[in-house]
Amino acid sequence: MNNASASAATDPAASGAAGRFDRLIQGLLHPGAYPHAVGEIERIETHISVVLLAGDYAYKLKKPVDLGFLDFSTLERRRDFCHEELRLNQRLAPDYYLAVVPVTGTVDAPRLGGVGPMSGPAADSASGPASGQEQGPVLEYAVQMRRFPSSALLTCQALDGPLVDALAARIAAFHAAVPCAPPDTPYGTPEAVIAPMRANFAHSRAVVQAGQMRGALERLARWTELRFQQLRPQIEQRRRDGFVRECHGDLHRGNIARVDGDLVIFDCIEFSPMLRWIDTISELAFLGMDLRERGETALARRLLNRYLELTGDYGGLALLRFYQVYRAMVRAKVIGIRLSQGHLQPMQRQAARDELHKYLVLARRLSLRERPWICITTGVSGCGKSWLAARLCERLPLIHIRSDVERKRLFGLSPEARTSPGPDTARTGIDAGIYGADASRRTYQRLAALARQIITAGFPVLVDATFLKAAQRGAFRALAAELGCDFRILALEAPDALLRRRVAERLAAAKDASEADLRVLDHQLKTREPLTEAERRQAVTIDTSGEPDVDALVEALRNPQASVKRP
Repeated sequence: MNNASASAATDPAASGAAGRFDRLIQGLLHPGAYPHAVGEIERIETHISVVLLAGDYAYKLKKPVDLGFLDFSTLERRRDFCHEELRLNQRLAPDYYLAVVPVTGTVDAPRLGGVGPMSGPAADSASGPASGQEQGPVLEYAVQMRRFPSSALLTCQALDGPLVDALAARIAAFHAAVPCAPPDTPYGTPEAVIAPMRANFAHSRAVVQAGQMRGALERLARWTELRFQQLRPQIEQRRRDGFVRECHGDLHRGNIARVDGDLVIFDCIEFSPMLRWIDTISELAFLGMDLRERGETALARRLLNRYLELTGDYGGLALLRFYQVYRAMVRAKVIGIRLSQGHLQPMQRQAARDELHKYLVLARRLSLRERPWICITTGVSGCGKSWLAARLCERLPLIHIRSDVERKRLFGLSPEARTSPGPDTARTGIDAGIYGADASRRTYQRLAALARQIITAGFPVLVDATFLKAAQRGAFRALAAELGCDFRILALEAPDALLRRRVAERLAAAKDASEADLRVLDHQLKTREPLTEAERRQAVTIDTSGEPDVDALVEALRNPQASVKRP
């Protein structure tokens, strides 16, 4: 495979292919090139492809380029990658990826194939478009897609919590469904992980001269190499544990649309299996980085916590920053390629350099570890622990782990699963089944193990459970002391009548992981153990009969000496 420097600018054959491709695209800008009704044709171009928006459809053609990390240099390769693109994207957007169609006719007067299904081997022949009219040999191939408005892209929309929750659920389900890398393949090995990272820095060095940006680039390169050596055992273990899967590979806002309320994830990486068969946490890191770049830090945190809650993949946190920096450098590399391809006006060139610098700054920020600390909640059912925890985890870099979720995971149940009521246990029972004493002991042990894992990965953790027993709270206080990190307690209180109303309403809605009923609440109120004097010195007491002052609470958690205003 040629080096990226062997571009159209220096290779006469490549230059000729690029010129021929440009003429072909010019020909496809005429409505008469299409076998269906077409109005104005819009052209969208990247460093590796051209998309033509024509009528109800979009057609994507691959540029005849060899950039080292991809090779579209022959017609046969472009044809094969079109079919691979169709296969991969039909996993997430089956209603939008329709067919592979040939481009026939002549370079200056091309014709696109018809709109019928041409995704099989028949599409590889030179028999002309689906209309059956012979138009000459196949000149190019295009992936035919159903068009949606550009305003549907998430880059053009205001994002919100429910959308991010739905996106996390969609990604988690996709990762659970796609195959794991076979053990006899190189996918996900340490060498496969570090190679594209080094390539990103090589591409960026080619366009970043001496100065502040070059210094930042080299510091990130050194950090990446150091972290790679430290994380090599985890990378290998993640592969053995089945976390390297055939993912999307390029998951960011620009490749996601919301169409009529449905999420459409498109444009998977087809040109490189090595960039597609990756650790699932690397995929999530890309979207999280992309949200951070937009300034949506709270939503990035929400995405991460919801995905982790659904998958239970807290082990991936050890590699999250490593992959987030990598993903920021992927964007920097793409900008560098655009700068190296020329044809930019001075203002466009400066804008690209500013954007490159922005990604270097973001990558540096993402490489920094948070100060680890452990925060636990305490309070009976209905006092608002999970509601408050979710809001705090958007304001602070906390990883949220929840007893109601982890208890069910221990028993192979999803967070939304409903347990069957027994003959004498009401709906959830008291000290019975998955809510029995042994199950509760195991649940708190699991929470402690996860907290240790999260702190070791360099993230603060919020443990959301009732913690009604002094021994339960003491175990986590001892864990914080062992790990050398700060310890906080959020003690939530509310009037009994309000607690009863909330528990009844939540149980009737059946949309939350908690299944506590009024009998459980009564039992908790009778058996809870109050905070000790020592615990009170580490606690923030919150009355949740009104909406708490989250700003003041955030400040109190950041600064233990701050006081919390009651609502």
